This record gives sequence, structure tokens and C-alpha cells, in this order.
Amino acid sequence: MLGLTVLGLLVIGADPFREAPRIGALLVGGALLTGAVLRRVLPSAGMLAVRSRFTDVITYGVLGSAIVLFALKSQPSPWLEIPFLTEAVKFTVR
Repeated sequence: MLGLTVLGLLVIGADPFREAPRIGALLVGGALLTGAVLRRVLPSAGMLAVRSRFTDVITYGVLGSAIVLFALKSQPSPWLEIPFLTEAVKFTVR
């Protein structure tokens, strides 16, 4: 998990290609999702164990999913289109 996070941050920081920030954010989000799975599956979690197993899995899962979703929706030319989000933003930011 730590290795994926470091790799993602290095990709974002070095910016070696056009989609580097998006790929780096996907790596960081993937690291959090991997942490959620490892925390759920492993009996002894070591540094992954911060609070109760349920709280850790939910926290890692929600944060990882949000980072992946934001990376897929980032501009310009998002990789994921969610039509109702566009309508919700237009409705709230008139």
C-alpha cells in the first residue's frame, strides 16, 4: 500500500507524460482500496489497523473510491461521464 502511494506521488510530482496527474491519483486511490481489502482479509493488519476493522475498511474504501472517481472525472477530457452530476452542478451553481 505504501509503495503504490509513493509511486503515485512520484508520477504526479515528476509529471513525465500528459496524463500523469490522473494516473498518479488512480494509483493513490488504488492503494487505499488495496488497503481496505487487506484490512478486511488479513487477521493481523499491522500499520493498517488504526481503529476497528469495520471503521478502517469503510474509511479506506470510501476515500479510495472518491479519489478514483475524482481522477476519472478530472478535466480536461474526463475518462468517465456521469450525466446526473452535470445536471446537479448546474442546478446548485446557477
